[in-house]
Amino acid sequence: MDAILQRIEACYQLAEQHLEQRFSRPRVDFAVRGQKAGVAWLMENRLSFNHRLYQENREDFLHQTVPHEVAHLIAHALFGPRIAPHGREWRMLMQDLFGLPPLRCHNYRIERRVQTRYLYLCGCSEPVPFSPQRHALVKRGRRYQCLRCGSALTFSGKRRQAA
Repeated sequence: MDAILQRIEACYQLAEQHLEQRFSRPRVDFAVRGQKAGVAWLMENRLSFNHRLYQENREDFLHQTVPHEVAHLIAHALFGPRIAPHGREWRMLMQDLFGLPPLRCHNYRIERRVQTRYLYLCGCSEPVPFSPQRHALVKRGRRYQCLRCGSALTFSGKRRQAA
């Protein structure tokens, strides 16, 4: 985590030196999950990173992802809220300030989580898979009907796991 904080600070110092302007430092957390490597919360002046992707891709994460997110906050501070997220202002900062390609997305390998599906039955021949969230709603009393045959969906007692 210290390496990320140091990289953020280095990005801001570079920006202040080249743009001759002070920028307030963002709050930083590691709350991002799933496929996103990082998120810049413009109105909150906050950066949020994916700790797992950082652990698996440290070098590129520090080199590309951290400046990518910092550039969003700096572009917002310089040009205001009406700019496109990966528009010319952001691209200019990535290229001219940080000397990096303005890549919109990372190419980090993402492990697919095993997904549990709860199988529900109706008048149709095929079971209807429910997500854990929808299954929990059924357990709390919510009822669902099949969109094809119109009969009530009831839990079969079975579940399946898929990648």
